[in-house]
Amino acid sequence: MESKQAVEQDKTEKSSNAYRNYVLFILTLVYAFNFIDRQIIGILSPFIKADLGLDDAQLGWLKGLYFALLYTVLGIPIAWLADRYSRVNIVVISLTLWSGFTALSGLATNFTQLALARVGVGIGEAGGSPPSHSIISDLFPKEKRAGALAVYSLGIPFGIMLAFFASAYFLKGGSTDWRMAMLAVGLPGIALAIILKLTVKEPVRSGNMQSEAAKTKSWNSIKTLLSIKSWWGMCFAISFGSFGNYAISTWMIDFYVRAHVGLDVTSLLITIGIINGTAYAGGVWLGGVLVDKLGRKNRGAYGFVPGIALLIGAPAYFISLQVESLNMSIGLLAILLMTSGFYLGPSFALAQTLAPVKVRAMSTALFFFVLNIIALGGGPTFVGLLSQGLTAEHGEVEALRLSLSWLAVPYALSILAFFWTAKQIPADWDAAESRNA
Repeated sequence: MESKQAVEQDKTEKSSNAYRNYVLFILTLVYAFNFIDRQIIGILSPFIKADLGLDDAQLGWLKGLYFALLYTVLGIPIAWLADRYSRVNIVVISLTLWSGFTALSGLATNFTQLALARVGVGIGEAGGSPPSHSIISDLFPKEKRAGALAVYSLGIPFGIMLAFFASAYFLKGGSTDWRMAMLAVGLPGIALAIILKLTVKEPVRSGNMQSEAAKTKSWNSIKTLLSIKSWWGMCFAISFGSFGNYAISTWMIDFYVRAHVGLDVTSLLITIGIINGTAYAGGVWLGGVLVDKLGRKNRGAYGFVPGIALLIGAPAYFISLQVESLNMSIGLLAILLMTSGFYLGPSFALAQTLAPVKVRAMSTALFFFVLNIIALGGGPTFVGLLSQGLTAEHGEVEALRLSLSWLAVPYALSILAFFWTAKQIPADWDAAESRNA
């Protein structure tokens, strides 16, 4: 009898593990579509610039602040809804919206129309990550949360990779069919939204809902969250690092096209896509695995591991801008992509683990609010405006090189913030466990 019960229990556990892994896969795929639609304009930038007659400043607004403004603001009320209502439905609606507006971007005939479409993409994407992080945190225990959220974060490099591949396909042979590329990456997201709705159920919210943290009013829970030093430290660390990453992901193709006249753009896009799908993805996965392992003995690993990795990658990136060889430059850029991937899983896991159980989605939304105002809104826009301002004196190539070189400053701030945060994490982690017990 006991043996039969054990077998049934084993089947149930395997079924449960299979389902949660399926949900993680689907949400990771959704996140990949998020970054396909976010990244595509940076890849197609040289062709959009030529077709619509835009300057670097206008491109900077499109890649950065116009997208980030409503994306960051709406993330907070959407997270409030996600902490109370169906998170699955919120992700489904959001995915449909941002995919539709990406497709509409391909119909734009001037700067204003494209700007409005980018704002629409930002509105849709605001409802993607906070509910998804909350769902994953309810399906995986905190000891496996960094690894699970690292897998989810693989949506970033894989999404960027697919955006590069799609662009290479539609731009092959020197074509400038950027509009078809927008339509091709936007419409499949709507189909994925239907699959998500039909196959994923809203999970039961984990954590002790009878604890003092769960009974506390949401506003008080938010005040508790915002009083945690390591939450702020990790938030600023990832924000400064992502300031550089977002700027690079939206401007490096422009730089290579300008600095290496006559290069094969299709081959370049495929190469950069492969690097994102291997080096960057490998860094995301490895960062989560290392922190899950090392963090059992030393919680400070959530800060030390990303800080050390970025200490290797940031100098490699700076050198990549100075070398004349295109292949060497891309190789050095790959080092940055791999090492900067280390911070995604640990950062997002910490945002969930430290949060009072009642405001987990809000924790991610506030995290993204700070992150995206600084990084997504600031990085691409800063480089575009600075490049435009330097062009008259230095020419387009050197102006963009100098602008991208200034990213060494936010990377240095990111490294310092990670190391400072590492010292704060153990005490804050223990306090969170006690609060949510």
